[in-house]
Amino acid sequence: VNVMRKYELIYVLRPNLEDEAKAVVIDKVKSIIEADGEVEKVDEWGNRRLAYEIEKLTEGYYVLINFKAATDVPKEIDRNLKIMDNVIRHMIVNIDDK
Repeated sequence: VNVMRKYELIYVLRPNLEDEAKAVVIDKVKSIIEADGEVEKVDEWGNRRLAYEIEKLTEGYYVLINFKAATDVPKEIDRNLKIMDNVIRHMIVNIDDK
């Protein structure tokens, strides 16, 4: 039995990306989740100031996704986001009620 857990994913894209490029990343992440889980909410926060400079950037485009998925899904998201040039930072947190 594959246990579904709740997760929160936040990732930061380069601030100067075209809307189309942003949509590509969002759709890619959603399709990874939907392969073995479900997207509950996608919240685009837009451009925000970064806490510290990353690759000479002071701003990033923040996207928050809440989802339920099998435990192997976050590893797959992690692997994909690490190789995407447009993603400058990401973090996945298990938010299951303990």
